[in-house]
Amino acid sequence: MKKVHIIAILVIAIAFGVIMTSLSNNSTYASFKEAGEHPNKIFHVVGKLDKNKPFLYDAHLNADLFTFYLIDRDGSERKVMLEKPKPDDFEHSEQIVVIGNANGSDEFKAKDVLMKCPSKYQDGKPTEKQNSSL
Repeated sequence: MKKVHIIAILVIAIAFGVIMTSLSNNSTYASFKEAGEHPNKIFHVVGKLDKNKPFLYDAHLNADLFTFYLIDRDGSERKVMLEKPKPDDFEHSEQIVVIGNANGSDEFKAKDVLMKCPSKYQDGKPTEKQNSSL
């Protein structure tokens, strides 16, 4: 193989790697404060549901809007507007990750949500209720 062909293959491989890296890394974990400083960038914000504030979901009014309040890891609270229906067992989640961008200083517009639900197991063993269902 000629040197020109080898160099061309290397250039193509490097370009492909750069493009794939930039496409797969377009969002980062952050706090609400950091997301507010960059409103056009997509962020993952990790937090806990504020159960003292109401969840707002009315399928008749808008089936693709669920509103709730989330407290991030820094203790900052924001109103989150999820552009999807309310997830099942949402109230029971231990930790929530909202994916979206800041929409003003006191709201976060989420396109998706990930939930960490309570474990079925305690100390690695099934609970009595789970044993009876097996």
